[in-house]
Amino acid sequence: MYSTVETSAQRAGFKALGKLESLEHINNGVVGITSFGQFRILVMDRSVFRVSVTRNADFDDFSYAVIASPKPVDFHVKEEDGHIVISTDLISLRISRDPVRFKFYDSAGNIINEDDDAFGTSWIGTEVTAYKKLQQGERFVGLGEKNGDLDRRGKGYLNWNTDKFAYDQDTDPIYCSLPFYIGIHSGLAYGMFFDNSNKSHFNFGASNDRFSSFMAEDGDMNYYLIHDHNVAKIIEDYTYLTGRMELPPMWSIGYQQCRYSYYPDSKVLDIARSFRQKQIPADVIVLDIHYMDSYKIFTWDPVKFSNPAALIRELRDMNFHVVLMCDPGIKIEEGYQPYELGKQEDVFLKYPDNTYYAGEVWPGWCHFPDFSDPKTRQWWGGLFDEYVNLGVDGFWNDMNEIASWGQMMPEHVEFHYEGKGALTKKGRNIYGLQMARSTFEGTKKLLNGKRPFNLTRSAFSGIQRYSAVWTGDNVADDEHMLLGVRLVNSFGLTGVAFTGYDVGGFAGEASVDLFARWVSIAAFSPFFRGHSMLNSRDAEPWAFGEAVEEISRNYINLRYRLMPYIYSLFFEATQTGMPVCRSLAIDYTHDDHVYDSLFQNQYLFGPWFLICPVSSVDKFCKVYLPEGEWYEFHSGKQYKGSQQVIVEAPVERLPVFIKAGSIIPMQSVTQYTSATADDTLQLHFYSGDNYSEFLYYEDDGDTYHFEDGEYYRRNISYDPNNQIIKFNAAEGNFKSKYTKIQLIFHGFDGLDRIMVNGRECAVEQVEFSYLKAITKFDPVGKEGKVIKEQVKAIKVEDDDGGLEIVW
Repeated sequence: MYSTVETSAQRAGFKALGKLESLEHINNGVVGITSFGQFRILVMDRSVFRVSVTRNADFDDFSYAVIASPKPVDFHVKEEDGHIVISTDLISLRISRDPVRFKFYDSAGNIINEDDDAFGTSWIGTEVTAYKKLQQGERFVGLGEKNGDLDRRGKGYLNWNTDKFAYDQDTDPIYCSLPFYIGIHSGLAYGMFFDNSNKSHFNFGASNDRFSSFMAEDGDMNYYLIHDHNVAKIIEDYTYLTGRMELPPMWSIGYQQCRYSYYPDSKVLDIARSFRQKQIPADVIVLDIHYMDSYKIFTWDPVKFSNPAALIRELRDMNFHVVLMCDPGIKIEEGYQPYELGKQEDVFLKYPDNTYYAGEVWPGWCHFPDFSDPKTRQWWGGLFDEYVNLGVDGFWNDMNEIASWGQMMPEHVEFHYEGKGALTKKGRNIYGLQMARSTFEGTKKLLNGKRPFNLTRSAFSGIQRYSAVWTGDNVADDEHMLLGVRLVNSFGLTGVAFTGYDVGGFAGEASVDLFARWVSIAAFSPFFRGHSMLNSRDAEPWAFGEAVEEISRNYINLRYRLMPYIYSLFFEATQTGMPVCRSLAIDYTHDDHVYDSLFQNQYLFGPWFLICPVSSVDKFCKVYLPEGEWYEFHSGKQYKGSQQVIVEAPVERLPVFIKAGSIIPMQSVTQYTSATADDTLQLHFYSGDNYSEFLYYEDDGDTYHFEDGEYYRRNISYDPNNQIIKFNAAEGNFKSKYTKIQLIFHGFDGLDRIMVNGRECAVEQVEFSYLKAITKFDPVGKEGKVIKEQVKAIKVEDDDGGLEIVW
């Protein structure tokens, strides 16, 4: 006799994966038929298992996110104590027969992840859920653009891409769905990617102490479990599945200036001239929707922007690139060419009665291209030819959740979905991904060998292949500034390396101190853009007074000095998926302090910079220095790790630390990324006890010639035990823009002689500073101060061959 709860569950259609009835061996895995449904296990790699569960006759194998196929891998299948065991040298999966449940172990026999014994994979109606036992002390990080704390334990989340203006730290969902998380417990970690684009829910022990779970409202249960040696390898494995970013144009990682909106064209030129006159580096002017004629995409306002060709040409003469807003809504207007062509090509989303879906947005009532149809993607990409012919090479995909007034897109809108068909609940979450794909593929083709810059607000897993992502309509307050840091770090944990936020806040008005602090933090972010909304005060770096202008100039200058380091980090992201901004959970996964609310905003910028964001009102702050040794960036003061310290945080100087053993390439300041720096590449070495390496990378920054060998790649190593620094011979056919190398030594006490390739080289004492003094910063006229570090340095000629430096 069943209990009341069981009867109620049954009446609601609750049904779990049943008893194993038969097992078939297939390439790279097995298929099992049960008394209710079937499952398939594919060994994708030694560290990646795919689990598919369906009630249907066939598995749904189509994915917009996953581009990988199973690799040839050595794995074994055996029966053991009433279980099926599938194993590689890293993972073992034990499948119980009655009922079918999945339990994953590492090579030492420790549990990685396991089904709840009673529930496993279950259905309630069309909803399918995987229930996983909560492990002792288990933490969860990731899910991309999700608000809240770094550790997701005890919270639940919804994946349903939503336009949410001025969201707060508890708002969920917002713009992106990235259903990949990392579980951490018992000294190990694993990744879990739930590849189902339907509206989905994640529960990390919210309102229960028994299980975590992930559920989709329809479709198959289809997930990938990843276990590797560390979190960095898990991210690498995840991006093997979902792809890695292409190298962006170098100009796109410089400073970008935007406003909703700059108009008319004379105002745009005034902004550009001000940057050059004030010697504040910048590469991009972004045009929001007011450049269009009545907000219609692929048009120009005939009064405000009467001669776009002349405008773009003049901006180019000042070495500014232009990024244009691109919204998906096509206004329903007779004679408007994209509307007429869209009807002719039959590319718009439809209702089941074969009429076009219409929603109201900026231009008025609009139809929306169905980017899940290949012919629509080709049509859309071709519409950019006029923009490209004018010299535009940057594109900003906005309002692509899909956003419309009312925020209630009907549930029965039909998507092509590569011919397979889907309704809103399956098609909505991939709309932004597919729009970004369409824009990227189309403009890349039109640019004939030049790299486009592409930006999106809405996304699904795999977006890193096509676009950078920014965090949408944030607010000008300290909470949003720090929340943006966590969002960017969480994006990085889910394989998206090129991300950022609107500096200064989009909605509202930043205070003087807030804008200054925000610029200093954002200088250490992948995407660096100032942006503010209509009817707010000016928010350019000079709009807050002379002192903030100098602070902004300091940190933007520093950004451009660090361009050799940053560009090398972007190259690394293309190779391994490793993000530019790195949550401390990547390198210090099992250190409880990194999840503390006091320290969860700290992150590594690349492997060496520890960034400690602090609010604009705090002039002192407590920071946590992880294990190892650390140098205060501006002074060179040394600290032991594994401790909390109180440090000064005046608004003109962000707390930043450098890891001992660091190798940091820098250059002289330039006003834009394509400008010629001086002929010397600075290499900063910070004394430490551990061996370290850095892969330095250059190319022309603009084309795809690197794919044909036109790159400059060089490994640099620091070996303190043997007191040797080595530069491997350069690889590739590209000639470095630097002919000299200056080696700058931090913390090398007693350094008085250095041998370079067997010849003694004189060491000089130099003063070094990263920031200029800020004068008259506050109302009482207090002067800022410049901190100068005493360091040793040498300069050598470089012929791209091997260099060995012995001290």
